[in-house]
Amino acid sequence: MLSDNDPEAPAMHATAALCPPAATTAPGIAGAASTGTAPTRTAPTGTAPTGAAETGRGPATASSLRSLAIDVAVPLGSYYLMRDALGLSLWLSLALSSIVPVFRSVFAAVAQRRLNVLALLMLAVNVAGIGVSFWTGDPRMMIAKDSVISSVIALAILGSVALRRPLMSEGLQVFVTRGSAKRTAAWHRLAAGSPRFRRLELAFSAIWGTALLADCVARLIGAFTLPVTTMVWMGTVMLLGAIGLAIIVGGLAVGPMEKMLEAELSQPPAAG
Repeated sequence: MLSDNDPEAPAMHATAALCPPAATTAPGIAGAASTGTAPTRTAPTGTAPTGAAETGRGPATASSLRSLAIDVAVPLGSYYLMRDALGLSLWLSLALSSIVPVFRSVFAAVAQRRLNVLALLMLAVNVAGIGVSFWTGDPRMMIAKDSVISSVIALAILGSVALRRPLMSEGLQVFVTRGSAKRTAAWHRLAAGSPRFRRLELAFSAIWGTALLADCVARLIGAFTLPVTTMVWMGTVMLLGAIGLAIIVGGLAVGPMEKMLEAELSQPPAAG
């Protein structure tokens, strides 16, 4: 159940939907398995054996879990540790738990010349949590603040679609490729060379962003129109319903993507 006094609770549910296990993939996997096909028995000298292409699965999964742990689990875990175990105030716990996302975001931008989207998203959620942590006293405002925090994630997903860098693709890629180096290489080839595949990527994120934003709007309206005792439990039902709907409708994009991936894997290796 979501707690009326916990501004991070809806964010945790939405973040879990956004970042399933192994939600990021190491960027070097595509280069490590760029051929995407298993070598034949008559492979020339220097060609890796058939099973070698799969050796990237362990490192890829480990890298994915490490990134997820640092960018999501550490901020959330430190927030609850400081608030519940150490007894720090709500806004101070949120502020201190933002240190890691701030460092990771700055490091990625300065040293690696890229955006760490997960770290930036967690930072935005924490900032929103600090902002609404001062909404106290009115029970309806306490319920409404959950929608405000969750809307940060929904708007971030829709914004990534507008920028043509779909945020949900990180988790979707690991789900579809199952950590296989060959499948990951095929994914990257399709993402780079197939407009249809790219449109399906964008559609998947758009579906999730729209569903989560609709949930935020519905809960915000309900906070001021329905009885407080009703919204205490209905807010959770609305959020779970939105996630379920996104899973079902998102399957309309995932199915064709999986078929395209299998077709790409069945292609003969390029000559030379």
